[in-house]
Amino acid sequence: MIINSIADGLMRSVDSLTSALTAPFSDPVIRLGVTGLSRAGKTVFITSLVANLMDRGRMPQLVAAANGSIRTAYLQTQPDDTVPRFDYETHLARLTAPDPTWPEGTKRISELRLSLRVQPAGFMAGLNGMRTVHLDIVDYPGEWLLDLGLMDKTYTEWSAETLARLDQRPGAADYQALLSQTDPAADLSEPAARALADSFTGYLHTARDAGYSDCTPGRFLLPGDMEGSPVLTFAPLPAFPDAPRGSLWKECERRYDSYKRNVVKPFFRDHFARIDRQIVLVDVLGAIHAGPRAVDDLRAAMADILGAFRPGRNPWLTKWFEGRRVERILFAATKADHLHHSQHGKLTAITEALLREAKDRADFAGARTAAMSIASLRTTVEDTITHDGQQLDVVRGRLLDGGKQAAFYPGALPADPQHLLSPAREGAEGWLEADYKVMNFAPSRLTLKPGDGPPHIRLDKAAEFLIGDRL
Repeated sequence: MIINSIADGLMRSVDSLTSALTAPFSDPVIRLGVTGLSRAGKTVFITSLVANLMDRGRMPQLVAAANGSIRTAYLQTQPDDTVPRFDYETHLARLTAPDPTWPEGTKRISELRLSLRVQPAGFMAGLNGMRTVHLDIVDYPGEWLLDLGLMDKTYTEWSAETLARLDQRPGAADYQALLSQTDPAADLSEPAARALADSFTGYLHTARDAGYSDCTPGRFLLPGDMEGSPVLTFAPLPAFPDAPRGSLWKECERRYDSYKRNVVKPFFRDHFARIDRQIVLVDVLGAIHAGPRAVDDLRAAMADILGAFRPGRNPWLTKWFEGRRVERILFAATKADHLHHSQHGKLTAITEALLREAKDRADFAGARTAAMSIASLRTTVEDTITHDGQQLDVVRGRLLDGGKQAAFYPGALPADPQHLLSPAREGAEGWLEADYKVMNFAPSRLTLKPGDGPPHIRLDKAAEFLIGDRL
């Protein structure tokens, strides 16, 4: 393993040195990583971002679009032939159809290259000619991102942490019952290992659907072509220091180590370590609706995974020795269109407080970070209604189930984020002073003017933070 680590380090150094030497003589490339946990809106974000960079009428806060520096944008063949292409055209067609539907979520890594022809504005206009900036967008499941936190944990440590929280989450009863009937010291039986892995996977799906974030290993939820393989056939077991060779416990430990070595590490080496800008989409409203424990689980998950970003400034020379470091990280609370704009500031403040620990780590390492509330595709309009003699600021949209128009008021978010975070840290089972709701809206039917991309909320501001300095 030491030899493999040294070889990996040498390969990264060679790749970084090659990039550093060739960069001054080639078009600049921005590698933007897009991730987020299930249902955070990764696919819609990428589709809307690309559409709005190609037709920039709704991008006033992206300075290069507002001042005309971006002359044109066009899709090109991605540079990596071994990575699936992000199916932009199909996703956009679904969102802009006469009866629009949401595209399928992210189940694997994919990539898309958008090339921008840029003419510097202002004083630099006379000194520099037209240039091309390539934006390589890398889409990957947030569940895989959580797996990076496993690299520094042994099987015993991961098992202990996982088993300790079973009582606090739904869907664990079947696995706990099966575990109580299992002898970890018994000789390995493939049917027994398979039964444990299947039961544990069922629990992970239930926990994720209930709003919990830290559901590792991520490939148990999104196995792809690895489904049924030994590398995904293990489960957490109580500590057993003297487990004999050939026992169920020893084999689960071996397969856990194999999972880290053959699944997690190659993803980090081949894809994640090459990213220099990152957006993390977070369904904060969904976590709030799920309750205090889900909110605290999200906070802890975001703090744990940030170490995998290797955040920091990206000087030219350091690439020779260290590889790329993520320069900018945006934490974006999605589905802002589910709230009246009067509550957007509160949602942003809650997001900042929720991710404070993760954000502080990135800031300390030299990365530039920000938090904001966005809607990649606006599905609602705002309204004010009278309810029980009170004026309520609501949003109206087309319901996902049935397609009827409905007004929605999710509840008043607190002005002080600690009113949510304190009960979450204390492990409260529910909110004492409020009842927060979520609604599933369908995409609204769009009628776009020439030059306009799909409607959004602050997508242009997000783009300015992520790539504006490079345009």
